[in-house]
Amino acid sequence: MRWWRGLDPMIRDTAGAVLLVVAAFVPGIAELGLEIGELHLRPADRISLALLLIQAFALIPRRRWPALGLAVAAAAFAVHQLAGYPPTVTGLALLVALYSVGAHQERHRRPLAAVAVVAYAALAIALHQRGAAERVIDFGTFFAVLAACWAAGSWVRARQAEERRRRRESVGAAITAERARIARELHDVVTHHVTAMVVQSDTAGLLIGPQPDRAVEAVAAVSRSGREALGELRVLLGVLEKGLEPTETTESRLADLVDRMRRAGQPVDFAEEGGPGPDGGLGLAVHRVVQEGLTNAVKHARGRPTRVLVRHDGEGTAVEVVTAGTARGEVRAGRGLTGLRERIKIFGGTFDVGGDPEGDFTVRVWLPRDRAEAGAGASPSGETIGGVV
Repeated sequence: MRWWRGLDPMIRDTAGAVLLVVAAFVPGIAELGLEIGELHLRPADRISLALLLIQAFALIPRRRWPALGLAVAAAAFAVHQLAGYPPTVTGLALLVALYSVGAHQERHRRPLAAVAVVAYAALAIALHQRGAAERVIDFGTFFAVLAACWAAGSWVRARQAEERRRRRESVGAAITAERARIARELHDVVTHHVTAMVVQSDTAGLLIGPQPDRAVEAVAAVSRSGREALGELRVLLGVLEKGLEPTETTESRLADLVDRMRRAGQPVDFAEEGGPGPDGGLGLAVHRVVQEGLTNAVKHARGRPTRVLVRHDGEGTAVEVVTAGTARGEVRAGRGLTGLRERIKIFGGTFDVGGDPEGDFTVRVWLPRDRAEAGAGASPSGETIGGVV
């Protein structure tokens, strides 16, 4: 079947036309044709053979030029009926041609349908004048059969168009989601490292005169942050190009992240309970939550204590990042935590950020261990956003 579907449609329709001609000479099948009028004025002859071939081979262009195929098949069928030749199985080509017009005709569908109705009415009148015994109801029933074939083709056409539309929408949604994922990853990687480099550069500028040794250490920290940023960008490119997943454990990634922020001068109290933490995409999500929380702490609360608590258990991972004294005043929405909200939604988790009465700013995230089940039950209404920095 795969080989057959791979052939050009016109080649397949040619094979079908040949089979229809062969069937016209098989006893017991040849007479199973389409007939209206039942004149039976003459036996088969060379002209009837020519009409038989014309009706069958009118199906060859039925996909590429469906209107042409219908015109040829209908004309040959009409002549065959008016001449009073015996019915033949090739008369079924008219039904196939009508279906093909409904399914494949792109333009002028309504004018073509009007012409077909007028042509059938003219054929019915001509058959009646030649002495056909058919009644009006018989002609009406035959017309209903013809119209049903056209309608069946139109229905298939509509379904195929709807399927193509759904595929386009699905592809568009996938592209949009991938672009958003790339934007989130680039934001998380670049913003974190650049923020650390800016803080370390400022520190080096302040220390270069009174404490040159510490200034050298700060400049070295800038260099390390730059190299780490390049390393993470290479990993990100591997994820995007080849679908790779991070190979480091959550514990090692978080420990390195906290150590880097401490070197930048941010006091961080870090604790990780339970474990081991998740790996792969879920582990990367945990890492990004802590990374964004610490990056915001450095940007908006430089030097203020930040507490990070990560708890793992059999059901999932809970992350809490609290920065002291940063929730005073209005909290403004931004790209970083907004991107985290979308990331957490993918894993079916909950996301809550905002200030508390003491003025501390807190990021709380819950990520379920079973990613597949959680993703199926995720709902945007399950998330609460108190404010995004």
